[in-house]
Amino acid sequence: MASSHQSWSFSFFLMASILAIMSKPTVAVIFRPSPWNLAHATFYGDETASETMGGACGYGNLFVNGYGTDTAALSSTLFNNGYACGTCYQIKCYQSKWCYGGVPFTTVTATNLCPPNWSQDSNAGGWCNPPRAHFDMSKPAFMKIAEWTAGIVPVMYRRVPCIRTRGLRFSFQGNGYWLLVYVMNVGGGGDIANMWVKGSKTGWISMSHNWGASYQAFATLGGQPLSFRITSYTNKETIIAWNAVPANWQVGLTYETNVNFH
Repeated sequence: MASSHQSWSFSFFLMASILAIMSKPTVAVIFRPSPWNLAHATFYGDETASETMGGACGYGNLFVNGYGTDTAALSSTLFNNGYACGTCYQIKCYQSKWCYGGVPFTTVTATNLCPPNWSQDSNAGGWCNPPRAHFDMSKPAFMKIAEWTAGIVPVMYRRVPCIRTRGLRFSFQGNGYWLLVYVMNVGGGGDIANMWVKGSKTGWISMSHNWGASYQAFATLGGQPLSFRITSYTNKETIIAWNAVPANWQVGLTYETNVNFH
């Protein structure tokens, strides 16, 4: 009899504990900087950074979409098949005569891929060959940490939170049966792991990762206001942008939400 009473008491306590945990409000996950690591950095393009426009992440015009010239292309080791798009890094020149003194670091956003060049040695031109961690920066960003005539410099880098004003932005492409969404202005870790879309006439539809910062759904969603559920790749935090897009949405347009990661 005592054993039965103890079992019932334990079950009651367990259920009460679970209910207490479930009733607690969700606390936003704050992305924290990573440790410093060693890498190298080069640059591409000129002082206008015009050659950095577009890029493998699909952000298009980096000036219009808020990224400016403080950007970098990542070697495939860091690029992570596009899941690193939108991540932010502090980079500082390290132990080189070309380093600018008194410059602790500059901060850049990953907007492009620096592909391998197997025709060149990894230590002599094939800077982005795996397994090298490498940053091919815009020239204006490179010139903040080192003399551009150096060509290449050793650096220290670390992931840091992306500080974004305003909410996530969704740029729409596709057609009546296929929706392709580029996710921009992502705060916190800057990266996206999973994404779902919900029309006013549908349940949640899982979107597959297309490439870079884009996600796709093969569904008929026209004429419906759309909501999106987004999970961070690094923190695993999930946020929902309810009715982020009106029923008369169109491909070719960009829509801003009122939610973001931190």
